[in-house]
Amino acid sequence: MEKEVVLPGELLGERKGRKLGQGVYLENDKIFSKILGMPRISDVEVIVLPLTGKYIPRFGDRVVGTIKEVEISGWLVDINSPYVAFLPLSEGVEEFVDTQRSDLSRYFDVGDTIFCKISRVTKQKVTQVSMRDMIARKLYGGVVIKVTPTKIPRIIGKAGSMINMIKQQTKCEIFTGQNGFIWIRGENKTKAIEAILMIERESHTSGLTERIEKMLGGK
Repeated sequence: MEKEVVLPGELLGERKGRKLGQGVYLENDKIFSKILGMPRISDVEVIVLPLTGKYIPRFGDRVVGTIKEVEISGWLVDINSPYVAFLPLSEGVEEFVDTQRSDLSRYFDVGDTIFCKISRVTKQKVTQVSMRDMIARKLYGGVVIKVTPTKIPRIIGKAGSMINMIKQQTKCEIFTGQNGFIWIRGENKTKAIEAILMIERESHTSGLTERIEKMLGGK
């Protein structure tokens, strides 16, 4: 379905043993939306993401971050959230590092961009990230753009269909963070950015896939 916006009070379906996530409530074993937002309904959980708002870190999210500060035992990372994340040395570098003698900026310096994973979030929103993930890496060159975090699932598309189409048509490398930061590098990154911003702007409308395909010069 292209239409992905639900209204407060709108019925999302019966519970059927599913977990209730953010933005929903239960009434007579039926799940309703609390807010105006984008539903994410699976066999195990039902949530509604607000159309606007800051990124709130969640365990397991993959995010694009920018190194903000180099500290004695790790790095502070901007993840487009009210909460700055910490990348501990043990989660950022596999080799042994003598912190008394080594300058940690040789691994990650201020301004560097990384693709990492949220590895810990406390009740107080103290957030830790890790590079110990199959697709985590330092990202070289390219540009980072910022979109509304809740629009990321639409930008990615079902099973990655939308973002893969953009990659193929523009011949760009693209890493999409669930925090709303997107890193892009390639020969036609301007066209890729244009497509991504169009999806963000028109994510709630029908026929979007066809319009993006046409804009990119597809069928």
